[in-house]
Amino acid sequence: MNVRKKRIHFSLSKKNCTLRLFIVTHEVGIGDGMFVIGEAVIDDAVAQASFCCNVRKCKGACCCIEGGRGAPLEDDEVLEIEKAYPVVKEYLSKQSNAVIETSGMYEGAPGTFATMCIDHRQCVFVYFEDGIARCSFERAYEEGKIEWRKPLSCHLFPIRIRGFGKDFLSYEMIDECQAGRELGMAKQIKLHDFLKEPLTRKYGENWYNSFVSMCRRKLET
Repeated sequence: MNVRKKRIHFSLSKKNCTLRLFIVTHEVGIGDGMFVIGEAVIDDAVAQASFCCNVRKCKGACCCIEGGRGAPLEDDEVLEIEKAYPVVKEYLSKQSNAVIETSGMYEGAPGTFATMCIDHRQCVFVYFEDGIARCSFERAYEEGKIEWRKPLSCHLFPIRIRGFGKDFLSYEMIDECQAGRELGMAKQIKLHDFLKEPLTRKYGENWYNSFVSMCRRKLET
């Protein structure tokens, strides 16, 4: 699989203070290494990758990635977290609940919200089961206690969405997900198939069908 590197250039117009984004793949513009479906620009790597989460091997590492910030949140998800916390707090450790009570459930400002972390690593809403980091929101959802499943960014991982006018969808290859890449290749499961549910949740069924058709055309060429 040939994963292309990208350079992102910003310029600020002095006349209207409009932030302009130029995404450049090697020495050419958008269209080389990317494709567009509706409001989204998608990296070719998303179409090409094989993936199937192997949580028994990774131990839920994506919930505990070192870096200081938790899961990126859409602005309306802040309210969902506030509504869900009284339910999920029973699954959390004393340390998690203590951090939430002293520092809050999330940090940031509109457009940049993220879940709070413990020691700049573990998402504060993680609980552990047999040594595997699991999401307290998803557990409550599966038990029928809440209607919101979990942050969209978690549901979509290892696809990341960054907003630059249009959504830009990229495939985030991290060492912790090597077992997922290997399992996807062994089972012949493509990333875009594995993430059907969260992609449909974000963009709708019609968008997803168009997206998959384009992915398959990309694989045939």
